[in-house]
Amino acid sequence: MIDVGQPAPDFTLPAHNGPAVNLSDFKGEKNVVLSFHVFSFTGG
Repeated sequence: MIDVGQPAPDFTLPAHNGPAVNLSDFKGEKNVVLSFHVFSFTGG
């Protein structure tokens, strides 16, 4: 588990509209908000 204030570890996720996205691609460039939704846009 990551404590508040610690940097997130780098990871890669598939994008819905193109190549995979790495968290490190944004380091020092933009603020990033991570939001996870279980069964987003489904009835689940």
